[in-house]
Amino acid sequence: MDADAPTLRALLARRDLRLSLADDDVDQAALDRSIRWVHSSDLVDPTPFLSEGLVLLTTGTQFPLGDADEAGDADPFRSYVHRLAARGVVGLGFGTEVARAGIPSALVDACRAERMPLFEVPYRTPFIAVARANAEAIAAEAYARRSWALAAQRAIALAALRPDGLGATVTELAKQLGTWVGMFDAAGELAREHPVGGLDVTTAAGLQREVTGVLHRGARAGSSLRIGETAFTLQTLGRGGHLRGVIAIGAGDLDQEGRVVVTAVIAMAGLALEQQQGLSRARGALRAGLVQSLLAGDPALARRASRELWGPLPSAPVVVAMTDAAAPRVDGITELLELWADERRGALFFGRGDDGLVLVVPADDLSAVEELAARFDVRLGVSDPTGYDAFAAAAGQARVARDRGAGAVTAFADVARSGVLSALTDEARALARAELAPLREHDAAQGTRLLETLQVWLDEDCSHEASAQSLGVHRHTVRTRLALVERVLGRDLSSFATRAELWAALRALDPSA
Repeated sequence: MDADAPTLRALLARRDLRLSLADDDVDQAALDRSIRWVHSSDLVDPTPFLSEGLVLLTTGTQFPLGDADEAGDADPFRSYVHRLAARGVVGLGFGTEVARAGIPSALVDACRAERMPLFEVPYRTPFIAVARANAEAIAAEAYARRSWALAAQRAIALAALRPDGLGATVTELAKQLGTWVGMFDAAGELAREHPVGGLDVTTAAGLQREVTGVLHRGARAGSSLRIGETAFTLQTLGRGGHLRGVIAIGAGDLDQEGRVVVTAVIAMAGLALEQQQGLSRARGALRAGLVQSLLAGDPALARRASRELWGPLPSAPVVVAMTDAAAPRVDGITELLELWADERRGALFFGRGDDGLVLVVPADDLSAVEELAARFDVRLGVSDPTGYDAFAAAAGQARVARDRGAGAVTAFADVARSGVLSALTDEARALARAELAPLREHDAAQGTRLLETLQVWLDEDCSHEASAQSLGVHRHTVRTRLALVERVLGRDLSSFATRAELWAALRALDPSA
């Protein structure tokens, strides 16, 4: 402990004050508590006027005359010290030779019971000298912390100028704070840390979950949390709604100077990430251009450019996956895909399409698609296996699977099995209702069964005999009703196109029929 630190141990070490502990059997940790101030009072109960972290000085005039042990009454001393301890007083100084020749033994016993340090202030040492010594220690510590903050900011600024400015900044911040520091990217991946491997596996996994939650909320924030025995401070990077990452510091609440240093790092890291964002936009534009080349049936350009920049395209057969380009945390998605593309050279390609983010992976390895859906809670559609000569068709399949899928990952093959009519839109259903409305209105007004007859007739392959049996009427009745249907709709039921359109309209309104 620094001799100038504002603690009771530092006060006792000041030879000019000539202070001495009244009891050598004292809690050593109590001597190292910070002292916020030194105050003097001889009130029986000064606690309403005190705050936590104080050392109280007294001459003892509030206590009964004589030694309380001899008087057989130690209660005033016990209750007095108990009130001080409950209020958060960290030490008690007794001025001797003012009202008493020494420290009452009952007071010594009461302080021992409450584990409160008790020390003697001799007559020749004014209380104001003790208070002034502590004030000087507080001022010295504040000056030292401000000097440290300035030096730390200079060191961090110099680190930011190095080739890997972000990595050097994280390292320097960790050294200045004397703790572990990590920087997570927008995808929630630990991009840089110092010291490397400074967290155990369980703590690291818990911290990543917390960081992912912060990024998922998308709001700028600073927070403190505890994982196991380790306290952490989290600070987001970037603008609200466009977070670029999180800096995690292996410490709880920082003091003002520590927060100033961290704020400087956040500003520099945020600026560096914003500068990198320009490069990321250029890279994204190039990827989007290569996707357009594949869609246009010209994979040669995409192959050449990808080989030079990111490695070869995945080998055919491939599957094309598509997710919504406006999905939440799209910056985090693209950053994670960039990381995977670098790690899995030749096994992943991606880029923006006209209406979604397009992924290309080997047909026998969908792990990237499944992990992306799970991590970001987005939906993806996956095409059938294909070669690059049918890329546009595969992209169309992925789009249909994405738009119609109910789960996180939907294969086009699963969607195709449900049939064409299952893909009818709300617009198609609206047209179907308008097409059949005259029959519905006629049935309601005249009590006829034209709509039912038409549906049964079409379901029975336009057989009058089979329709009559299903409806429980004569076949001539079926013919008469169908003739009325033609007049009400103004349509010729002998036309296959008319029959097909009316059958589709009926299925659009009742897909289970």
